[in-house]
Amino acid sequence: MTADLTQLASKIRLLLMDVDGVLTDGKLYNVPGPDGNMWESKGFDSQDGIALQWMARLGIPTGLISGRVSPATVERAKQCKFKYVYQGHTEKIPILQEILADAKIDPSEVAYIGDDFTDIVVMRRVGFGIATANCRPELKSIAHHVTATPGGQGAVREVIEMILKAQGKWDEILRHYEVTL
Repeated sequence: MTADLTQLASKIRLLLMDVDGVLTDGKLYNVPGPDGNMWESKGFDSQDGIALQWMARLGIPTGLISGRVSPATVERAKQCKFKYVYQGHTEKIPILQEILADAKIDPSEVAYIGDDFTDIVVMRRVGFGIATANCRPELKSIAHHVTATPGGQGAVREVIEMILKAQGKWDEILRHYEVTL
């Protein structure tokens, strides 16, 4: 990690993200439910999940802003201890402003992970804008960092490790799991 990225990551007090293409690989599965209606399903990465729980344990809140409404997202947000959960919002700036007011932090202290056009406006307004490896090419040019791993395959974990290392909290995670330093 470069010195510039370390400096950006060291200031983060809130991690926000999109869902489809970030927490998932972007694929949506419609399967028939027991009532005959179609249900939407998504796949989430387990390593992203545990890393999001570390953030909650270490007092760094997380949140999501998604254009889609999905019960799978609500359940995943509960499992991963997200503080902010906003669905059905393709216009994300009003939601960002609401979250900033509630969190009482400066936009420079926010990291945001995105993959598509609706995320660009948020990435331009926060201190650390991150694009997933599978993002639209237009995001790569404005992101502070592009993950090596795609969304739904550990991109969120990659970002969280970067933030925790920059803030000197990574060794605490390793010690917790008795990983030899």
